[in-house]
Amino acid sequence: MTIYLPQLTDDPQFFPNVEKALQEPDGLLAIGGDLSPQRIFNAYRNGIFPWFSAGEPLLWWSPSERATIIAGEVHVSKSMKRFINKNHMSITVNHCFSSVISACAMPRATQAETWISEQMIDAYIELHRMGFAHSIEVWHEKKLVGGLYGVCVGQTFCGESMFSQMDNSSKIAFIALNQHFQQAGGKIIDCQMQTGHLKSLGVQTSCRDSFIQNLMVTKDEAIKTTCWDQQQIKIQLTK
Repeated sequence: MTIYLPQLTDDPQFFPNVEKALQEPDGLLAIGGDLSPQRIFNAYRNGIFPWFSAGEPLLWWSPSERATIIAGEVHVSKSMKRFINKNHMSITVNHCFSSVISACAMPRATQAETWISEQMIDAYIELHRMGFAHSIEVWHEKKLVGGLYGVCVGQTFCGESMFSQMDNSSKIAFIALNQHFQQAGGKIIDCQMQTGHLKSLGVQTSCRDSFIQNLMVTKDEAIKTTCWDQQQIKIQLTK
């Protein structure tokens, strides 16, 4: 069966309506274009993200189901609370974005290659320099052991990837992001695809229409200007 995909134009503002995304493979919307900061940021503002392997053409996606969590509603299990209290890790914001995305790009034990190519790394580092992409870092004994990065669109944070080089360090980064973003006035954290790892933290799935409606409400709303300043943050634990 032949699959027709719209080819993106030179206009970084142009994307097809997400309702035109394919059912199989789920969410595939368009092909081509480039990874300019303007195009990537505009994609996120419309509920679209790039995802492709090295050597493939640029592919743009908006799946029929979206994994999201309301900022401030992260689930911290009793065992996780004990782990956090026992292991005194420090958490920072935007201290070493390039190191975080490079660590996220390293192949995992369950996969032979990564979708975060050098082209993607360069594009998101430029987004970071422009103030759109941000990182959370987790440190243990002054060594970077975990973190995540993503793109902030108003009161929605679009998470892209996370990494862990020590037990639970990526979970700590996610919990810290969730609390910090909520305290700054953030509303939604978009995790794109559901996983067991994310589900254990309280991430839920909703239909694309619901996600897009929430995105349209939040994408032009401001958060505290100090949210993404370089700083150290702490996880707040309730008994």
